[in-house]
Amino acid sequence: MGLFDRFKSPGRAAQEALRLLEEGIACEQQGRMEDALRLFDAAILLAPDAGRAHFCRGNVLLHQGNAQAALEAYMGALALKPDSAAAHYNMGNALVRLGRREEGVAAYQKALALKPDFADAEVALGGALEDLGHLDAAVAHYRRALEIQPGYAGASGNLGGALTALGRQDEALACYRQAAGIHPDDAEAHNNLGAALRELGRPDDALKSFRKALEIKPDYAEAHSNLGAALQDLGRLDEAVAGYRQAAEIRPDLTALHYNLGNALKDLGQFNDAAASFRQALRIEPDFAEAHNNLGIALERLGKPGEALASFRRALEIKPGYADACLNLGVFLNLSGQFEEAIAHYRRTLEIQPGYAEAHMNLGSALADLGLLDDALASTRRALEIDPDYAQAYNNLLFIHNYMGDQSAAMLLDNARRFGEVAAKKARQHASWPNRPAPGRCLRVGLVSGDLCNHPVGYFLVGVLEALTLQSAGRLELFAYANRSADDETGRRIRACCRGWHSAVGLSDEALARRIRDDGIDILIDLSGHTAHGRLSAFAWKPAPVQASWLGYFATTGVAAMDYFIADPWTLPPSEEANFTEKIWRLPETRLCFTPPGAEVEVTPLPALNKGYVTFGCFNNLTKMNDAVVALWARVLAAVPGSRLFLKSKQIREASVRQGIADRYAAHGIDPGRLILEDYVPRANYLAAYQQVDIGLDPFPYPGGTTTVEALWMGVPVLTLTGERFLSRQGVGLLMNAGLPDWVATDPDDYVARAVSHAGNLQRLAALRNGLRQQVLASPIFDAKRFAQHFETALRDMWREWCSKTRVD
Repeated sequence: MGLFDRFKSPGRAAQEALRLLEEGIACEQQGRMEDALRLFDAAILLAPDAGRAHFCRGNVLLHQGNAQAALEAYMGALALKPDSAAAHYNMGNALVRLGRREEGVAAYQKALALKPDFADAEVALGGALEDLGHLDAAVAHYRRALEIQPGYAGASGNLGGALTALGRQDEALACYRQAAGIHPDDAEAHNNLGAALRELGRPDDALKSFRKALEIKPDYAEAHSNLGAALQDLGRLDEAVAGYRQAAEIRPDLTALHYNLGNALKDLGQFNDAAASFRQALRIEPDFAEAHNNLGIALERLGKPGEALASFRRALEIKPGYADACLNLGVFLNLSGQFEEAIAHYRRTLEIQPGYAEAHMNLGSALADLGLLDDALASTRRALEIDPDYAQAYNNLLFIHNYMGDQSAAMLLDNARRFGEVAAKKARQHASWPNRPAPGRCLRVGLVSGDLCNHPVGYFLVGVLEALTLQSAGRLELFAYANRSADDETGRRIRACCRGWHSAVGLSDEALARRIRDDGIDILIDLSGHTAHGRLSAFAWKPAPVQASWLGYFATTGVAAMDYFIADPWTLPPSEEANFTEKIWRLPETRLCFTPPGAEVEVTPLPALNKGYVTFGCFNNLTKMNDAVVALWARVLAAVPGSRLFLKSKQIREASVRQGIADRYAAHGIDPGRLILEDYVPRANYLAAYQQVDIGLDPFPYPGGTTTVEALWMGVPVLTLTGERFLSRQGVGLLMNAGLPDWVATDPDDYVARAVSHAGNLQRLAALRNGLRQQVLASPIFDAKRFAQHFETALRDMWREWCSKTRVD
């Protein structure tokens, strides 16, 4: 009979109890648990000292999930037979189920003391120790189980899990392979092997294991979920979502599944659905800090800042040392213009996790927003010390350098090349393409950007694309690859111009390059460069035979696979070409053509005529107002008595920033009463603010672009200072094309002299203001039809150049 095979109760009662026990065991084996439990209870009534009945009763109760009742049954069995290794082992299982792991460890150890070759007890003891964080001890017990029973797949799988937790991935993989080899029809073994392969960065191999697990067990929800995660790693987000949804039909109560589904939907830009998935995960597990954190990200993207803030804060309440939530709260605050508090959260993140490269990078961005450029550079460089291949940190480093006038061109070029090397190292560059090298055929032109929406890039782009669509039908077809989800008026207008529109959100560089190549793109144009939401690293794969950088960035990309940089005669003199890794392709008049704003905001009479003083203005990002700019503008204010300076930017909402501005000008003798400081407002109201400005002042070395053309459209001429570099000459290009050469200063003294001259002749200034909108609308910087002709010609000539170098077999 085996365990507990003797009854102390004599006679017919004992015989009947034995019959009931055997019948109950048969029911248990058949899965008829309720019948088995009833029979074991009956046996115990007849023979209370029947230890085996207590033991079997405990097994059924444990199977049914009633761990407390099972524990009591095992204790009853052990009172009758204290030396039963099996009872101690099963009591340990009940204790672990109840969360009493330390007591469970003691029970397993007792079982092993009674039966040293008890492999199941070794595995169970290893599991309990692993749960308690004693990973090395757990590994030792799993290995002992395999010594006892070399073909024990469960021990191999558990050993793999513990080794994974210890970071010993290669050893873990060997264990999972062993488990799958021992039991090739064990779905769990193949699922575990897939998880290990995914952890090692081998998602393609992981897919095979997960699919094998699902062949064996089609309703294996965890394998469906893991399959989705591997597909997500590969950028195949739609397939990942399908896998997660299939798993959810099988196991709707699986928290991690809803969480993973939410992440995939978030990466696809489907933020409403993502938020719903995160909320479902939280309904199952309300204190799931990671789900609160990612829900916050989705809510922020949905324009629900209050709810997003609450989600981030709740994640930190649950898990105060949660670095990601602290970082995301900082990002949210930074985007909301709360720079000081954002910086505090970035610093707190780094207290939690000092080596967090992304936190150092974001701290640098926030410091740059406050104009603390030296500190910003230090933080960004620290991110690169931690992760030398951190492409986004290179983007930020290059962008910060553009605000600083004392950075050498050689250093900027060197940093751009380093970025290009990092991108190339991660790419597998194409050297041939299926595109037919026919010079005159219809061309497929791809546009890659995160700013195909209400954004300065969108404002410069949309009118040009609409003109191209009308004028170039049959000669050009446009395809867009949007790296940010945005559903607004500008985005819809751009989308209407495109034959193909694909979201690049969440796609890996490889997946994006594959999509572009599959679309047969002939000329691929980057519109973001090293700015936010850029995808320069995808260009390193060279998915199209001709690649060019245009519009969204104002220096070299550093990407060797980028063929051209589109400029114009004014902004990029021949002496500057050596500072670009790309070949310079100049449009004949201007590289920028602006779309007139849709807002109906009128040009009003010159405000100085009524106010009695001149108001200078600058609505650029305040980071552009470096110390040299402050000193020069202070000279202008001093030279024009009674004049005012009107500054409008997102940073000004911070009280510390307003005080800092006042202090900086006071150091040059300018009274704070001569400063007008306003926060940024929605675009129509922002444009109306130009009705209070007489003369615009352009910062340097990073002049305005969008702000300059918007000022001109509002009748406000802008005084710019010419520079030597491409970026610093942006104002020159705009004003020369606008027909305003006398608003271009050659040096700081000339800048002050021109400001004094223009401010001293209000009638002439008023006349210019009255006709300036009509003047610029007729100029190259607003003439989309004319620009589109030049742009199409440039693209066709680029294509012909490629065709001339391409051998046709």
